[in-house]
Amino acid sequence: MSQALERRAEALEEEAVPQRPPFGLTAEGWLRLLAPVVIGLLVLGGWEWLVRSRGIPPYVLPGPVAIAETLVRDWGTLSASLLVTLQITLLALLVAASLGLVLAVLFAQSRIVELSLFPYAVILQVTPIVAIAPLIIIWVDDVTLSLLICAWIVAFFPILSNTTVGLNSTDHNLLDLFRLYGASRWQVLWRLRLPTAMPFFLAGLRISGGLALIGAIVAEFVAGTGGRASGLAYRILESGYQLQIPRMFAALVLVSGTGIAIFLALSLLSHLLLRRWHESAMARGDRQ
Repeated sequence: MSQALERRAEALEEEAVPQRPPFGLTAEGWLRLLAPVVIGLLVLGGWEWLVRSRGIPPYVLPGPVAIAETLVRDWGTLSASLLVTLQITLLALLVAASLGLVLAVLFAQSRIVELSLFPYAVILQVTPIVAIAPLIIIWVDDVTLSLLICAWIVAFFPILSNTTVGLNSTDHNLLDLFRLYGASRWQVLWRLRLPTAMPFFLAGLRISGGLALIGAIVAEFVAGTGGRASGLAYRILESGYQLQIPRMFAALVLVSGTGIAIFLALSLLSHLLLRRWHESAMARGDRQ
């Protein structure tokens, strides 16, 4: 009898242990992964079928197969342009994140400074980069620096705005508690306000990643009209002038793929930094 009870207890324990899903993904995870892939394959298949069935020439609308072949054939030229665009984008994002964080901390420490400088940040945000990019390229002798400034202008405001909101969203009860225990302004900032603002900062960083790429592409379009740039935007212009439409689409694919890769990388960074303590990144079961 005792052996039967022991076997029954062991069986119940095995049933109670949750089975690890294949490849670490739950049913919802597989659905989130496979659904976009299936939709994308259907769209590409329909696109290829339309081009072939209607006999549309490649200089009007190339199919996915022709674009892929061009991407492989011209990879040497396109990859070099991709590195130029990616370098400008990442440098602009780094400068925007650093300066945005520093200014947001400064705004949180001084209300007068925030009221004095924040309107100028808004002016930078609402001014179309297309309108001021030619002026920046003319004023700045260095082409790379001018492109970097244009990309930085576009990427700067979301980080500054989100981080400022995060720093100002600190629980006032916790602020009073810190002051009650005699914490210095540095301790309040480092141990309370910055952790509170971290999710806001990372959200702004994800937005600015795509905007930095857009700013770099727009600036390259402006500079590329004079043959002074060699990024992906210049390759798009060059292909359009030469009616090499498959190469134009291949460059567009690289631009889109770069934007997606930047967003996924920043989303992963946000998840890794927040998954153990913030509600936005914790699993549903961990919130209970």
